[in-house]
Amino acid sequence: MASSSPQQYTLLNSEPERVRASEDEDRETYEPILDNEPFHHIQSIHYATEAEKKRLWGRNAVINTLFIASWYLFATILSVYNKWMFSPNLFGFPAPLFVTALHMFVQFSLSALIRALWPHHFRPKARPTPNEYLRKAAPTAITTSLDIGFSNLSMKTITLSFYTMCKSSSLIFVLAFAFLFRLETFSFRLIGVISLIFCGVLLMVATETHFVFGGFILVISASALSGLRWSLTHLLLKNKQLGLDNPAATLFWLSPMMGLTLGVISLLIESWSTIFRDFYGSFGDAARSTLYLVSPGIVAFCMVLSEFYIIKRAGVVPMSIAGIAKEVTTIAASAVVFGDELTPLNITGVGITIAGICLYTYHKYRKSIDSQVPLDPDGNPISDEGGGALHDQVLFALDEEDGGEPELVERRTG
Repeated sequence: MASSSPQQYTLLNSEPERVRASEDEDRETYEPILDNEPFHHIQSIHYATEAEKKRLWGRNAVINTLFIASWYLFATILSVYNKWMFSPNLFGFPAPLFVTALHMFVQFSLSALIRALWPHHFRPKARPTPNEYLRKAAPTAITTSLDIGFSNLSMKTITLSFYTMCKSSSLIFVLAFAFLFRLETFSFRLIGVISLIFCGVLLMVATETHFVFGGFILVISASALSGLRWSLTHLLLKNKQLGLDNPAATLFWLSPMMGLTLGVISLLIESWSTIFRDFYGSFGDAARSTLYLVSPGIVAFCMVLSEFYIIKRAGVVPMSIAGIAKEVTTIAASAVVFGDELTPLNITGVGITIAGICLYTYHKYRKSIDSQVPLDPDGNPISDEGGGALHDQVLFALDEEDGGEPELVERRTG
């Protein structure tokens, strides 16, 4: 869209039957002609200047960092809990899938609660029909459950270091599915940066380990499912028509199916008779076990909600990069605080990974600064996904292609 002056749109609160170009050629606007109706609520909006884009980028970076920090916090708490819960010499609970399935129903209950308490914020008016749920929401839930299930199964046959090396390939799958579903614009530079990070992670966790083909197939399958499920989740979070554009709503609709799927997998591979015999043999044991199993579900709810907000605001690839950054932080902190030994190869991997993360951050920054960002009169960005100041309104733009006559372009949001 070419213009010697800042490009402008005209924002209308009611849809016009006809529009005509303004006679003032120096200003790219449209004025409505409404049949027997007054002209109301016209606001001029513009593309962000470089200074405005830098301000927006800084604000988004701070907000996203806060969500990532909350995700780190809840994930760390949950990791410590898992270590205590499943270690044979501590609480020694033998069924991680059973616990995860139970946590899904805790998350469903909590998301239903906040939707009831704060419907204006967490309960969109739209909701998926049964057919839409089966076609769009259910595959996401099942894919998530299979990712978790295969990951747990692989851990029974391979070492933690080998698991970490293989699971780091999920970053490649995340990028591939993001390209496939057009969540990311194809870029060789982006492919290069992600490949650099992937190589750094491999070196970072590299160690001599025993190769087990069956475990390798399971963890690679889990990696592929991980990339698919995050992309599917992002698509749901972009879907306003289904009422799943709110993270709490997405969790509300996905968690029951995830709980059921994980419950079936747990029933097939974990001994429920042992669970109820050893941990629910008496009323006291049942009350204590239920408390220990259910309470961390609250932490899991906060963690998943943070994940969904990160995906909604930043996307699946930044979410995966943030996960890699978390692993780097954990490894570096373990070396400094606990004196964990790192080989020169591991240290090289940490350096390469950090360099890759910095390059990716710069890539996103340049992409944000170089892109055209329309702003409303209050200086807030206008999203193509609908909502905000442009919900159910019509945007009219003047487009000049190859120096030809102006062409009216109608864009609808929502």
